[in-house]
Amino acid sequence: MAGLLLALGHAPFSVPIGVVLGLPILAGLLLWQSTAWGGFRLGWLAGTAYFAGSMFWIVEPFFVEPEIFGWLAPFAIFLLSVGLSLFWAIGFGIAALGTRTARLVLLVGALTLSEFARAHVLTGFPWGLLAYIWSETSVFYLLAWVGPHGLGMITVALGVLPMALTQRWLRASLMVIGPAALWLTAHQLAPTGDVPLRDVTVRIVQLNAPQHLKWHPDYKEQFFQQGLALSRGDGEPVDVVVWPETSLPFRWGSNDHVLKSLRTSISAAHFIGGVQRFGAGKVYNSMVHLDASDQVLAMYDKTHLVPLGEYIPFADFVAQFGIFGFADVSRMGFAPGIGPRVISTEDLPPYLPLICYEAIFPGLAQVKGQRPEWLLHLTNDAWFGEFSGPYQHLVQARARAIEQGLPVARAANTGVSGMIDPYGRVIAFIPLNTGDFLDAQLPEPLPPTVYSRWGESLWLYLAILLMCAIYVLNRRQSALGGSAVLDD
Repeated sequence: MAGLLLALGHAPFSVPIGVVLGLPILAGLLLWQSTAWGGFRLGWLAGTAYFAGSMFWIVEPFFVEPEIFGWLAPFAIFLLSVGLSLFWAIGFGIAALGTRTARLVLLVGALTLSEFARAHVLTGFPWGLLAYIWSETSVFYLLAWVGPHGLGMITVALGVLPMALTQRWLRASLMVIGPAALWLTAHQLAPTGDVPLRDVTVRIVQLNAPQHLKWHPDYKEQFFQQGLALSRGDGEPVDVVVWPETSLPFRWGSNDHVLKSLRTSISAAHFIGGVQRFGAGKVYNSMVHLDASDQVLAMYDKTHLVPLGEYIPFADFVAQFGIFGFADVSRMGFAPGIGPRVISTEDLPPYLPLICYEAIFPGLAQVKGQRPEWLLHLTNDAWFGEFSGPYQHLVQARARAIEQGLPVARAANTGVSGMIDPYGRVIAFIPLNTGDFLDAQLPEPLPPTVYSRWGESLWLYLAILLMCAIYVLNRRQSALGGSAVLDD
């Protein structure tokens, strides 16, 4: 129940009730455990409910081709939730090693480090971080100062530390006062006015191609022609037209007449779109940037690929059973690019491209020594269904904007496409399941944020120091004949 209450904080529900109910319940249950195994089991069960409740959209890709992958859907949600909850289990197990108050302090540090590990181990999967439960409140803006793991640490502290108090009325009061004080603090820091707009107009195109028809021979030309019509818009001139991930229905370099029809229909000075690119016997999920004369100004290959979606471990062996990555129409497996990079052209402000899944990784939204003036997110959220997945992906794109102080132009095959200002506010958008275009001026970037300068290091060091200090104090207490595990 506590895990499910925490899951309600994520889109589309976006109700952070888990801070005042879910986390205190888990803290109280942790105090009753008599062994580290008891803490491990508690974290595993709560984590399983949390991840199943917030990531049930994971079954959607399996039903794009149900005759091939549908049977795997129940295993996917079970294995994902149970597997990710192991990180929580380790955090709770470590916390259970302390005495009463020490357990709660240890949990703050251990769960923070567990979530950081989840975001990085085995290529990482930082979807559904605890910080995102604040997405519809002013607290979300604190990402500019402390980042997702810092805000996650604050969230856990607010939820569990009041349980260290013995007086019930004081404990209950602090459970409410703590989150309220955080909200008031964030509200004072949050922006109130509009961000200045620059003289650069971006036309964002949302094709709304259902995933099971996107590559169908009878439909892909229809979607392409629809994209051309949307790109013409209402005849008003724009600086750049942006199409979503893998929206060009041909292999790059293999269909020149399609490229010519694209440039004939688009009068903008620049075109940016997603395409599959082949080179040196490999296939890449790429972005191409063209000028008005069809010259390639930039090509970016997606760096962080989706496990099971764009590549499969032990691909040659698994292919014998007819199983390939969901998005792998070439049946070759995608190859990763060389890393994120800032793209500069003569007529547009420098930008950093992110393709689909890459937007969930905070570290991919910046390049050391180079600061872009905006982020460009090309994605295909048709894979994520229509209920929670697309909206949670949008929340994470908003988080990248806040963390870096940069606007984000987001083009999705379907929802939600739009322009996000550097405070993470969606200032214009195209709804889910709608084929349309949107002309939006690019907001000015903010100065570099505290998080963009310091990253995660400050909060991770604090979590480690906190745990080390509690461990030393706990050992000293034991050496002096201190109290038993469940007593303070």
